[in-house]
Amino acid sequence: MKTFTYLEARQNLARLLTLAQKEEVEIRTKDGSVFSVKAKESATESPFDVPGVNTRATTGDILDAVSASRERD
Repeated sequence: MKTFTYLEARQNLARLLTLAQKEEVEIRTKDGSVFSVKAKESATESPFDVPGVNTRATTGDILDAVSASRERD
């Protein structure tokens, strides 16, 4: 694990972020506080990738329902 001082982290942010993609990085401040930086895991699936639903509705049923929802009173 690589450790940076606050000043080093500010001056080398791009390097710090590149390292954080591979391993956890610590940033230490003057008052002794320690912060940890680690890249988040990338989502491999789309949030729109949902399983299908089996129904007995036909294409005509769906089109009729859409048409009915668009009719104005």
